[in-house]
Amino acid sequence: MHDDTHKNKGTITAINNSSESVFRLIDISMLTYETNFNSINQKLNYYVRNKKILSPRRGIYTKLNYSYEELANKIYTPSYISLEYVLIKNGIISQNKETVTSVCYLSRQIEVDNKTFSYHKLKKEILANPLGIKRINNTNIAKPERAFLDLLYLGKKYDFKNLDTLNKTVIAKILPIYKSNKLSKLVKNILQND
Repeated sequence: MHDDTHKNKGTITAINNSSESVFRLIDISMLTYETNFNSINQKLNYYVRNKKILSPRRGIYTKLNYSYEELANKIYTPSYISLEYVLIKNGIISQNKETVTSVCYLSRQIEVDNKTFSYHKLKKEILANPLGIKRINNTNIAKPERAFLDLLYLGKKYDFKNLDTLNKTVIAKILPIYKSNKLSKLVKNILQND
């Protein structure tokens, strides 16, 4: 049962007071306890027209300053940020790509607000396994070890550097979720030759 003092709190106030910066209709509904989606839609369109919030993609609304990482998780759900994006941030591969790479239930590359978002399909049972994924600032993001394994599993080739920053124990814990002998051998070879 909801506390009536929260019932139908102002939409813009609820958005501004939220720790999140990216929302779908269902998120706004839960924030405001409003169940009439047409009413929510009308309010959101009004706020977009009056530049109180943004709508960088159909069905997605954001604060004026929002996180691209959070947006990456909301465009397609379930998904988590992984692959090159995580490995570049952790100095394991070098590249000047500004693409936010994620794994998801489908493969897509889209442009939103002058930013490229690249999604790579992963088997459902791997995608759903939370091992090696952390939640930071309302975003699901792979630890470097999981991103490294995702990248190799998807058959991508890179010149890795600073592999000694990866925790081999964590890699050994995550590796079984892929159920791939080929991947296990590849990981062993790469880590031994480092």
